Amino acid sequence: MSCKELERYALIKRVVGKELSQSFAATQLGLSVRQIKRLCAAYCVNGAQGIVSKQRGKPSNRQTNAARRNQIMTLVHAHYRDFGPQLASEYLQSQHGQSLSHETLRQWMIEDGLWTAKVRRAKRAHPSRERRPCTGELIQIDGSPHAWFEDRAPKCTLIAFIDDATSQIMGARFYPTETTVAYLDVLQRYVRQHGRPVSLYSDRHGVFTNHKETKDTPTQFGRACLQLEIESILALSPQAKGRVERLFQTLQDRLVKALRLAGISDIDSANSYLEDTYIAGHNKRFGVQAHNKENAHRAYVGTAIDLQRICALHHQRQYSSTLACQFENQILQVLAGHADVPKGRSQADIVVHLDGRLEVLHNGQPLRFTQFNGIERVQVQTANEKTLNERVDQACAAAGRKSNPMARLAAQIAHQNAQRLQGIYTPSHPSELPRTRYKRKATG
Repeated sequence: MSCKELERYALIKRVVGKELSQSFAATQLGLSVRQIKRLCAAYCVNGAQGIVSKQRGKPSNRQTNAARRNQIMTLVHAHYRDFGPQLASEYLQSQHGQSLSHETLRQWMIEDGLWTAKVRRAKRAHPSRERRPCTGELIQIDGSPHAWFEDRAPKCTLIAFIDDATSQIMGARFYPTETTVAYLDVLQRYVRQHGRPVSLYSDRHGVFTNHKETKDTPTQFGRACLQLEIESILALSPQAKGRVERLFQTLQDRLVKALRLAGISDIDSANSYLEDTYIAGHNKRFGVQAHNKENAHRAYVGTAIDLQRICALHHQRQYSSTLACQFENQILQVLAGHADVPKGRSQADIVVHLDGRLEVLHNGQPLRFTQFNGIERVQVQTANEKTLNERVDQACAAAGRKSNPMARLAAQIAHQNAQRLQGIYTPSHPSELPRTRYKRKATG
């Protein structure tokens, strides 16, 4: 008997012995008087055995029948073998109309060997920080290099902007690597769609902070934030920006499988899928309500061209006396006919737009110029911890495409020997003719 049944047995025994009233026992057990009368009758007939539930040892009346279990597990084996129970149950509901508790599905997946209960390690405790009250006050940004397309395409990087107040994805796009151009592109799209946030929260990657001696000089991304009047805040540890870190943990599980089911294997299609379908569903599933309904985003009042110039790469060069400067093996010559022209030996502001287009600015206004081929110089490209893996992968791929001369020579010799054995080899050079030994004539 269970503890509950033992308690019932003690009270029913006293009720049958006229020590307690049926109404008092009903109040104590939380049952109706009619139920107490039924238990008393069962006790009088079967004794203590009458208090024990008749369903003991029998299958539950709410148990899912075997036919439905086989139907659901057939779908799981066919489409969701590597899914977790929670995610698999969501896809069964949305794609196949099968409503099932994820705990029930978890037990079935364990029985079929598709899921193993994970032993969670004790995590290090970090001080929690309350969310910002308003949307747009603090935006956490980061990039995640990962095999987002699994083995269908090379690895790439997902850059995401997530709101601290609501945990909603405000902007996300795939790029080959985590670079300054990628962050500037996402920032430009963000400002165009939502406006200017109050602050951006990032790690101490070289895109956001200058690690060289001139630490006071802002990076290209920092300059764009200054021009847009956005505060750039650097985190001292990954745990400090935990919301965007946990976002990538979720996306590396759910988004990877969603891209696989959608048949997407390239960056352009994945970006379209993110904007049109995935981000809205993710925000609806994981987003929370902000404490304050006020939106802290500020509207950008400049033109679209000004925003493009801000979110571009700016380089400084020096004009010659003829208003020419050299930039990336090209000579840029400013043409005459401007109302406001720079002076010789002054600084030139060269803008490289995200689409590769060049502009030469003076006091914020573009100048007409022409390009000439300059001196070819070999530029050594540097790499950091974010781009090192891609550089090594490209080098390995290039090395694989190059033929090994020793292996080619060995294959050629083996082919010639096989032709000699068959008697069909024809020498292509006199040096390959068989040598004949001649006897030296005796001299008198």
